[in-house]
Amino acid sequence: MITVHHLENSQSIRILWLLEELDAEYHIEHYNRVGPQTLAPEEYRKLHTIGTSPTISDGDLVLPETGAIMDYILDKHPGSTLRPAPGHPQRERYLYWLHATQASYMPLLLEALIFKRMISKVPFFIRPIISLVVNKVRDGYLWQRYGRHMEFMEAELSRSTWLSGEQLTAADIVMGYCLQVAEVRTGIDPKYAHIHGFLKRMRERPAYQRALEKNGPFNPLAE
Repeated sequence: MITVHHLENSQSIRILWLLEELDAEYHIEHYNRVGPQTLAPEEYRKLHTIGTSPTISDGDLVLPETGAIMDYILDKHPGSTLRPAPGHPQRERYLYWLHATQASYMPLLLEALIFKRMISKVPFFIRPIISLVVNKVRDGYLWQRYGRHMEFMEAELSRSTWLSGEQLTAADIVMGYCLQVAEVRTGIDPKYAHIHGFLKRMRERPAYQRALEKNGPFNPLAE
């Protein structure tokens, strides 16, 4: 049986949601973050050399990385509609969003967190200088790239219920976490009505609600 090594307020909520959508049996081991930097505890980091969340185990296998875990689990459920097969009308859009989530969106949200901490974690007497520098870089680089991605997502969701079409896929599951992080870390402008609609539909899904119950309180890291 798969064990989800679940670090609080982390990306592993995606794995819980995926497993609930599949109605799969699994076990959860909960881990709390520690220290002023809200890092994973030592016992979590000992699971795998990489030491990141999410991580699952299945027998002797210990596997980190969202994409690898999603594929591993979906391989065990070959009939699932959560991964459109080659030739399916949603296949190409699915592939784009599945990979863009981790390759484009998550790095931008991580950078937003780092920029916030560069300001909040420095001594107060140099904070105005650091803020000036950080905000200049953020405005000229981060927000421009982030805005382009959000505009594209809004346009895509204006033409279908989910990111790749009318059928929920694993791409929506991985992006769902990103958007919850974006809500608290960068904010989501009200003009992105279709993105807000996506989040509403996500939160109404029984499988997501079950995952949230098993997850416990979920407060994505804001800073």
